[in-house]
Amino acid sequence: MRTGLQGYSVATLTLGCKVNQYETEGMRELLRKAGCRFVEFTDQADIYIINTCSVTNMAERKSRQMLHRAKKRNPDAVIVAVGCYVQ
Repeated sequence: MRTGLQGYSVATLTLGCKVNQYETEGMRELLRKAGCRFVEFTDQADIYIINTCSVTNMAERKSRQMLHRAKKRNPDAVIVAVGCYVQ
């Protein structure tokens, strides 16, 4: 059994502005220090983090699509939605 986040695979995806990119990098750094390993968003992961955007209707649509794709890739994964769309 795992303790903490050590050994979990994490995939991140950032949609939107430079603020979102900065926030995603901050999350990645914290997760890296906690012992997570990173995989591509197109790969299967234990945890998916999608930093969403809602500036336009198209950005909202893409945010929804990416959340659904992550869930489809691994139905047992933890899906974390952060950013503008969530608000």
